[in-house]
Amino acid sequence: MSSSCQPQSPAVAKSEVVVEGECPLLAATFAYWDNILGPRVRHIWTPKGDQVMFLSDGEVTFLANHTLNGEILRSAECGAIDVKFFVLAEKGVIIVSLIFDGELKGDKNTCALSIILPQTELAFYLPLHAICVLRLKHVIRRGRIWMQKGYNIISVLSLEIVSIMELLASMKTHSVPEEIDITDSVLNDDDIGDSCREDFLHKAISSHLQTCGSSIVVGSNPEKVNKIPLTLGLEHSLFTVVFNLLPPQDSTGSFVLPFRQVLYAPYPTTHIDVDINTVKQMPPCHEHSYNQRRYMRSELSALWKTDSEEEIAPDSVLHTDQAFTPDLNIFQDVLHQDTLVKSFIDEVFMLRPGMSLRSSYLAQFLLLLHRKALTLLKYIEDETQKGKTPFRSLRNLKTDLDLKEEGDLNIIMAMAEKLRAGLHSFVFGKPLYTSMQERDVLATF
Repeated sequence: MSSSCQPQSPAVAKSEVVVEGECPLLAATFAYWDNILGPRVRHIWTPKGDQVMFLSDGEVTFLANHTLNGEILRSAECGAIDVKFFVLAEKGVIIVSLIFDGELKGDKNTCALSIILPQTELAFYLPLHAICVLRLKHVIRRGRIWMQKGYNIISVLSLEIVSIMELLASMKTHSVPEEIDITDSVLNDDDIGDSCREDFLHKAISSHLQTCGSSIVVGSNPEKVNKIPLTLGLEHSLFTVVFNLLPPQDSTGSFVLPFRQVLYAPYPTTHIDVDINTVKQMPPCHEHSYNQRRYMRSELSALWKTDSEEEIAPDSVLHTDQAFTPDLNIFQDVLHQDTLVKSFIDEVFMLRPGMSLRSSYLAQFLLLLHRKALTLLKYIEDETQKGKTPFRSLRNLKTDLDLKEEGDLNIIMAMAEKLRAGLHSFVFGKPLYTSMQERDVLATF
């Protein structure tokens, strides 16, 4: 995946990462504050191949130093990770830098893990900023343990840096286009049965909306697989759509999913299999966040117990903590029925294909969902005095907003979650309910 090359200076080591496709990342750096020499760069990662913009090692070092200047008097809680976003117009770059404290050679230092992109990629990067920061934060937590043990942090950081470079390159090459023609989607088919069953399409769209617009589409037929993302992507102006197309298969022919990446994603995910027309989904946002934190703690605990600096594959450490056994069956059936998507599908196919009416009707449907989400947020704000008191009137909310079907409530809650992060946890409160327990609770209202 990556190959080390001779550093350009004795002080800075450098790795070139082989990435398929065009990688918009110019470089990644790990730097630290030396009490005698000031900011110093410990390692540089750069993608190998043709790039639209090129930075010399000296320029990369200058930019990395820029992120640490002024951090000598940094005052932060133990374990805190500060995220800083720089737009340097004079250099034509943007820098995302995570500042944290760590131990190097027995001394406590202020460190910075940064990624550098051309300013022209700002619009491309911003929708991916949250997930990149989440992944970098967790690798820093792992790196801190490695530093505390006196191990080489670069080996740990390299795993995630390479993965992020591959992610950005993949999104640059294969992401859903900003403008999608409805004629390329299933919603333009004259006969829905020709490409996929209506109940399958209904479940796929409904579950996709319930999981905050995050989906994995798998299948052996590229044409069928690609048509589903284009269909779900029609509403991507309101959601972030994530797809993993044609993943590898094991000896039994089953698709092998990137378990760790799915679990550490910001939102729960829908799993859509176009070969057998099945749709499954992960638990809702508050459960997903809870499970995610448990897995993270399990991984960090396993790393702390290691007695060797030998590299541990990230997926394997999830199984080494006896206190918490991961549930690999993280996808469950879509159990909640809805009326919103059902009505939309029934009505959109009453319109003749090839006409702009279907596109207009889709736009009106998305506007309806957006307005319902805003109304839900306003309703909860009023009922809780803007979060000062617990929310206790879920039954009234469902009645007043005409969200009596659980699927309808889940769809609008998911859209509202994208507008106001943490809504699920606030509404359902603590202690955390599992999906089964949550359904029992809701049934009592």
